[in-house]
Amino acid sequence: MNEKSRKALISIPIAVVAAVLMALAGSQGGAALGGFPVFALGVAAAFVIQWLVFIPSYKAQTEKFYDLTGALTYISITVFLVLASPGVDARGLVLAVMVVLWAIRLGSFLFLRISKHGKDDRFDDLKPDFFRFLNTWTIQGLWVVLTAALAWVAITSDKKVGLDWFFWVGLLVWAAGITVETGADVQKARFKADPANKGRFINTGLWSKSRHPNYFGEITLWVGVAIIALPVLQGWQWAALVSPVFVALLLIKGSGVPPLEAKADKKWGSQADYEAYKQNTPVLVPKLN
Repeated sequence: MNEKSRKALISIPIAVVAAVLMALAGSQGGAALGGFPVFALGVAAAFVIQWLVFIPSYKAQTEKFYDLTGALTYISITVFLVLASPGVDARGLVLAVMVVLWAIRLGSFLFLRISKHGKDDRFDDLKPDFFRFLNTWTIQGLWVVLTAALAWVAITSDKKVGLDWFFWVGLLVWAAGITVETGADVQKARFKADPANKGRFINTGLWSKSRHPNYFGEITLWVGVAIIALPVLQGWQWAALVSPVFVALLLIKGSGVPPLEAKADKKWGSQADYEAYKQNTPVLVPKLN
């Protein structure tokens, strides 16, 4: 076993422990089913789904269903939590719809993209290694749990709050975020579909305001979810506030911006127009002028 495999083998139980701690915190004051906290059941299901799909994916050496599985995990667990939690109020239902709509939109976009390209280069070195590939699916389970934690807590919580200003402000923030994210993805897809743009970088539309407007929209929409969920949090449920922080750190410092910036620098770094674009365009937060 090489060093990368050993690190992956260590990472897997760490991810599971982190999810267990979130399950314990988020289950406080929440609904139960057959004596088990509904929130915790959802957390467990997030990992079981990944591991079940990992098995045929490893055998077939394919990552084609990775992103689709992540999206379907969000959708299926969110629907389960609504059905398994008695008396879900309007706040919980709206949060459920928000998560499902986001997952459908992003999941279908990513699945169509990989279906068109046939593969994702990030998985080339991971697929042949059992433990590294398994770790990738396990981390996706943790990503689902940490990202959706606030929405799931609000859905399953026994604390009910009317549709106050937190709700309406959060809804507006979420709407703005998903609009920017969707618009950025559509603009980039159209840009890349034009043969005239082959080998070029996009610097038009939302991409003229930010080098990663889709990630800005993603962070913004989860901040909106957090604002809506705030009034129902109690006790250890406050730990779920890690959700928007996790999304932001993942995109800004992890698998989002850094590898894409490095890839772009390698491809266009020697071009004067790209260097000017980098100098005049913010990395994340769009400029207003």
